[in-house]
Amino acid sequence: MRAVIVGAGFGGLSVAALLAKGGFDVTVIEKNEQPGGRASVHRDGGFTFDMGPSWYLMPDVYDRFFAEFGKSPKDYFPLARLDPSYRVFFADERVADVSADLGKNYDLFESFEPGGAEKLRGYLAEAEETYGITMSDLLYREYRSIFDFFDRRLLAGGRKLNPLENLESFVKKRFSSDEARKVVQYSIGFLGGSPRNTPSFYHIMTHIDLNMGVWYPEGGMRAVVESLVTLGREFGVEYRYNEPATAIDVEGELARRVVTPLGAHETDVVVVNADYPFTELSLLPEGSRSYPASYWAKKVLAPSTFVAYLGVDRVVSALAHHNIFLEPDWEEGFETIFDPKKAAWPESPSFYVNVPSRTDTTAAPKGTDTLFVLAPLAPGIEDTPELRERFYDRLMNRMEEILGENIRDSVVTRRIFALSDFTDRYNAYRGTALGLSHTLRQTALWRPSHQSKRVRNLYYTGQYTHPGIGVPMTLISSQIVARELTDRYRR
Repeated sequence: MRAVIVGAGFGGLSVAALLAKGGFDVTVIEKNEQPGGRASVHRDGGFTFDMGPSWYLMPDVYDRFFAEFGKSPKDYFPLARLDPSYRVFFADERVADVSADLGKNYDLFESFEPGGAEKLRGYLAEAEETYGITMSDLLYREYRSIFDFFDRRLLAGGRKLNPLENLESFVKKRFSSDEARKVVQYSIGFLGGSPRNTPSFYHIMTHIDLNMGVWYPEGGMRAVVESLVTLGREFGVEYRYNEPATAIDVEGELARRVVTPLGAHETDVVVVNADYPFTELSLLPEGSRSYPASYWAKKVLAPSTFVAYLGVDRVVSALAHHNIFLEPDWEEGFETIFDPKKAAWPESPSFYVNVPSRTDTTAAPKGTDTLFVLAPLAPGIEDTPELRERFYDRLMNRMEEILGENIRDSVVTRRIFALSDFTDRYNAYRGTALGLSHTLRQTALWRPSHQSKRVRNLYYTGQYTHPGIGVPMTLISSQIVARELTDRYRR
């Protein structure tokens, strides 16, 4: 049984290995020159940058994925727990380290507000319980109809999940200080949402951060990509790079071949990890599309991003591995992303700085640092060299002001990556970096389907599908798809 996988992102690599293990003859075709998709690698002047995902969270999901092969992540890459997990720079010049030691985090929240330690204990207990419900009843299952979503188990858990309340409201009831509220909400930006449009059950992110920990795979997230490629090769997967799909040929209700500039790949099954709307609108004939252009136009897209990959010729000692710079009016920042009437390059953005060289000796030459400076942007807005330079100066001015030191004069290599680059390199719809936001109406059953509604042997995996954004979610998406396909074709 032949399977062609379109796209070698985390979704494509993981589903390829799973299907090959299940007996399929698997070929992965990839538009770009290397595997990883948005987790590509950029190298320049001795500096190495993971271009996309930089947080290794939810280690239990990775464990569960590799266990399907009788293996462990540690068979491929050692893991180190980061301490501090991340550093937060508040606008009032306060700097707080979120620790791997939970006791220190209780002390930190007590310094934010009276009773903060006890409030955090209660919040974490709620988050841990919700995480358990989510993992056991929500994430690893397929949704084909409303009856799947509202079955007895989910209805029982749903009362505790409280899906109709947004995260902002949920958090405001539990913490009074601006600092505490921001620390427990900041990560929603990495899931492509804002506290106002994200359901409250995503407070599980605080349990993931503080209880489960923030980890780093030796060699970076690129080591995780390499592990999936190696795993696939162990089961006979063929990888073909620099070979973009140009069409999926459909005959009747079946995809028969995937066409590329180098020829056509005949197949029995197609699994797409490429951008979902691009595939539907550009690779499939109109009568074979599950969703028309109007469907995508109405969706709430996750942000695009501005990223500066900087190699600096010294160590910026004030920075930890992960650093969050929070501006006082972060609500305005979310409005410039999610309110179409206010969509613009933000004036005072909150932003994130990743310094992998703080942990990883392969990321930069000795005595230097790699900096990954990221700020979210609204998808679809204008993107010009002049706007990029102006925004770069704005971010660097703010970071230098907060740190009290000049960094720009130490930059020896620089690459800027933003909206149009996401479109050009990844065929990303309107330049989104992440896909669809996690609003209630874009959760579980209401995300685009894993299986095409028009083509019986066409499936999708990755961030657009259930369960959503992030490397762990993408691994789960692939496990769902692979289970569906192996069960179907085994029968």
